[in-house]
Parts: sequence; C-alpha cells; structure tokens
Amino acid sequence: MDQKTFDYVIVGAGAAGAILADRLSEDGRHNVCLLEAGGSDRHPWLHIPAGFIKVIFDPDKAWTFSSQATEWTGGRRIPLPQGKTLGGSTSINGMVYNRGQREDFDGWAAMGNPGWGYDDVLPYFKRNERYAGGDARVRGRDGRMPVTDMPWFHPLCERFIAGAQQFGMPRTVDYNGESQAGVGYFQRTIEGRWRTSTGNTYLKAARGRPNLQVITHAHATQVLLEGKRAVGVRYAPGGVLAGQREVRARREVVLSCGAANTPKLLQLSGIGDPEFLSALGIAVAHALPGVGENLSDHYSVRLVARVKGISTINELSKAPGLWGQVLSWLTGRPSMIAVSPSLVHWFWQSRPGLDRPDLQGVFAPASFREGYVGVLDAFPGMTAGVWQHRPLSRGYVRIASADPFADPLIQPNYLADEVDRQALVGGIRVARELLRTPALADVLVGESLPGPQAQTDDELLDFARRFGVSAYHLNGTARMGPASDQGAVVDAQLRVHGLDGLRVADASVMPSITSANTSAATMMIGEKAADLLLGRRD
Repeated sequence: MDQKTFDYVIVGAGAAGAILADRLSEDGRHNVCLLEAGGSDRHPWLHIPAGFIKVIFDPDKAWTFSSQATEWTGGRRIPLPQGKTLGGSTSINGMVYNRGQREDFDGWAAMGNPGWGYDDVLPYFKRNERYAGGDARVRGRDGRMPVTDMPWFHPLCERFIAGAQQFGMPRTVDYNGESQAGVGYFQRTIEGRWRTSTGNTYLKAARGRPNLQVITHAHATQVLLEGKRAVGVRYAPGGVLAGQREVRARREVVLSCGAANTPKLLQLSGIGDPEFLSALGIAVAHALPGVGENLSDHYSVRLVARVKGISTINELSKAPGLWGQVLSWLTGRPSMIAVSPSLVHWFWQSRPGLDRPDLQGVFAPASFREGYVGVLDAFPGMTAGVWQHRPLSRGYVRIASADPFADPLIQPNYLADEVDRQALVGGIRVARELLRTPALADVLVGESLPGPQAQTDDELLDFARRFGVSAYHLNGTARMGPASDQGAVVDAQLRVHGLDGLRVADASVMPSITSANTSAATMMIGEKAADLLLGRRD
C-alpha cells in the first residue's frame, strides 16, 4: 500500500474538520493530512445560496442517508442528507447561524465535561465568527466565518413578525446574544451574494500551505491501531477497495466525519459494542459500547397556508419574476437568490410555565408541497415550521455489515418519548396561531396543511407522524463524558476512552442536542479541538 506519514491525520473536511486542518497547520510546525470522501467544492450550486435545493439530495455532494422507519414516522424512511464535499454540511445546509442557549453548554459541563460550559466555549464561538452586529462582549468580529443579517425583506415576513408580537413574542435584537426567546430574522452564513462554508473560508486560507495535504475522494475504511494506539487511517481512493492506501499519524488521528459516519468508521475499525461487532464478524479491537448510541435529531413539521393579494416566492421563482431576482443578485442588490430557505425565526414555549424556549420555529413567504422544503406549491402561500428544541428520544447509528461502502443503519427514534410528542403538538398549535394573527388576516385564505379538519391532539400528532421530516441535526453518537459513564465515547479533551492518539471532533461528541441548528456549535467544537490538540488554552 502507498503510505505517507504526517503529524496529524483528520478524517472529514466538514464543519469541524476543515477548521482543524486550518488551525493545526497555520503556524507551520506540524504536517497535516485531511481526508475527504467527497470531491472539491468548486460547483457553483455549492456557493449560490439558492443552490441549497440543488445539492442537498445530490449523491455527488451529499451522503443520501435515511432513517429506519417506525410507527411514529408513519412507516416512512426520513431522508438524512449529510455533506460530502469540502466544507461538509456547511456547503449544503440551510445557512442558518444559531448557537443555542447558555443552558445547553452549562448542561454539558454538568454532565461531567469540564471546560464545556457556556463561559468556556464562548471564546471559541467568537473566534469562529465575523459578525458586525450584537454585543461585542459575546459576538465575534474577526473570525473566518462571515455571519450576516438578512438584507432581503418580504412584506409577508414583516406581517408575520408583527403578528408574533401581537401573540406576545418580543422582537429579538440578537438571538445569539444573551436571550434567545422571541421573533426576528435569521442570521446566516452568507456574505454578499455567496454562501460561506468552512471549505471556502478556513480551507481556502490553508490550502496553499506546504504542510497541509488535502486528499479528496478518499473514503476512509479503517482506523489503524497498534495495540491501544491509533497510528493512521486506511482509505480507498475513489471508492476502490483494491487500491487502498494508508496515511500514518505521528501524533494523533482525529475523526470529524459527522454523527453518522464517525460511529460507522469506529465500528468498522473494531471499536464499539463487542457483542454487536462480533455478530457482524468484525474483530473487536476495543470494547466501547457507547459508540453509535445516544443519537438525537430535531423532527420538523411545517404548516402551510394559502394567501391572496400578495406575491410570494412561489411566483417569484418563475419567469418573469425570477428574472428580476436573478438580475438583482448578479448586480449585488438584495435578492431571494441570496437568502436562507427559512427567513424568520421564532423561539417560544410549547406550554405555559417553562423557564426557556423549548421550540424553534421558522417562517418563509413560500408554501412547500406537503411541507417539504425543496418543492414549491403551485399556489401562493406561506409556511410556518416548528420543532422541539431538546428531544428526549434517543436512537442509534450502526453499521449494516463489514462493507465500508454500505450505508449505516440510522434510527433516531423520532417521537418515541411521550414528552416529545406533547411538545411537538404544543408547537404545532403555536405555529397555527401565528398564521392566524390579525397582522395576517387580510391576506390569509386558509390553512392547507394540516387543514382545519385536524383539531385534536391525536389528529395533530397523526399529521406530524405523516409529514414530519428531519432538520438534519444529527448528533450525540460518540458523546462526551467521564470514564465512569459507560455510554461515553470521548472525554472532555475529546480523546476516545481507552485509546491513545485518537480523538473525535464533530457533532457526534455532543452529550445532548443544542437548542439550535447544530452547525454553529460544531464549528465551535472544531475551534476548541484545535486548542486541545495543540495544548493551548484560550
């Protein structure tokens, strides 16, 4: 086999992996190899914000995974795309920048992970972002990742926000600041006309360095162990097993493959639950039963309503309206071509008496067929979506066989917990009320999904079962925790328990899901992981 040796080998060039490649190589002292199973990020759809719809289900640019069906998804398999290109999911996601709540990270620390409380991780959020607004005490001004406010405004969005204020929600100044609760416009990882990703920011800054080698189309098949030490990675160039190669690591191997592929690679390498691995004929190299367990995700439901007397994205996406939007985009003026799929956020409680929001809602001046982002309805409409912030349901990721090219079995167990079902039904009721406020009354024709026939909790839950989809926020499958925690996979330094020279840095290490889209927190993990590897403290 071809073999090369580096100080660090990173697997996965996504939200955290690209950051690590930049930070570990920037002072020139270390040689770094970055392996990415996908290809380059040169395609224009990966850079035009509206290209989201074109790439998220493209197998050349995304892992087109899906969940295992359950009764709570109406027997459906839910699509779970994950980025497969430089920048990973930051190159194909909805571009929302959302950190989460202070309590999320304080909760991580309370679970036995010192150094991961809000005050500990705040410097890494600030290091990551370049944002002109908000309070400089909690917002970053000089980071690699541009974060911007919405420049394109639609009258339906303004009406929705006004209606939410009539409902009782405050208009938020900065939901990534001290308080999340309220309604307003999303902050996005868009700069000017273009999407930004960790590929075209961090990696772009690092690619010319002689001490960084980026290898694309490199499908990792095994972490190489000598005894209890990780010494390298085996990969198949272009997905061809017969031509496998190895890269060796003098110092450490870091897995940043995401919450689906990181546990898959660990299990293929004989690291995981020994009974499960033995049943598949995989030699057990290191018993670690938590690998692949603790999976969680946000389960999203979208309500759709018809409107009248106002033009929506449904019409603007067709000629001649589309021509004007394209012209505006080409000339650098505000355009729907350069916005995130969800324009407006609302964070609220599913029931009275809660001390912080347990719901995230989204709004768009467009209606999507059966509530599924990507296919517009033929009629003018608007969409209000909602998911539960912190679901209690837990699932797993498990390899289906010893074949490194087979998709893993992914089971989030959506809505398995009764608390999750109650919270989501409460969220649907809030979303419905937000579409019926006085501010929207003169343009509202009526609700088309789920429709006025759905009134009881059971009927709304059945709607969620039949039409809910993933928010693509998989996490927790190599969760962080102390050695005394039998389900933990890595410690607070992100080192795999019981092994030397192997760490994990991606959304899989999250002990619990954030009250937010997970991209921002994953980038924070990448920034903090770099300091941990280099022995630095912020």
